Amino acid sequence: MKTPKVFISEVKAAVEEVTVDDLMVALTQPDVILIDVRESEEYQHGHINGSVNFPRGMLEAKICSHPLLAHHCEEQDAINDLAQRSVYLICKTGGRSALAAKSLTDMGHKYVFSVAGGMDEWQRKQLPLSH
Repeated sequence: MKTPKVFISEVKAAVEEVTVDDLMVALTQPDVILIDVRESEEYQHGHINGSVNFPRGMLEAKICSHPLLAHHCEEQDAINDLAQRSVYLICKTGGRSALAAKSLTDMGHKYVFSVAGGMDEWQRKQLPLSH
């Protein structure tokens, strides 16, 4: 049996991780999707402006309710179009976002990125937060 640390390390090796700096650049582009997969209480204590909170446990079920995605989830052609969108995932340290990235990739999303270091790294760099 694998420890959680080993399992998450394996998942991180299977997904594309980006830095907080990479995320900052991505957020300047139109239609970039940023999903914060932390629990609601964590999100309320500070989050990145423009992010949407879908806790990790609900991500797969809620992905189509994202404001930028809702119109894409009704028919297969639209879902295929959705798979082309860039989706960035962030959590506290990068573990949950890596698991979420793996899940979305398994669902067929092509451009999914997990933010290494998560909100801890965002705050360490003293980047802006919304409350």
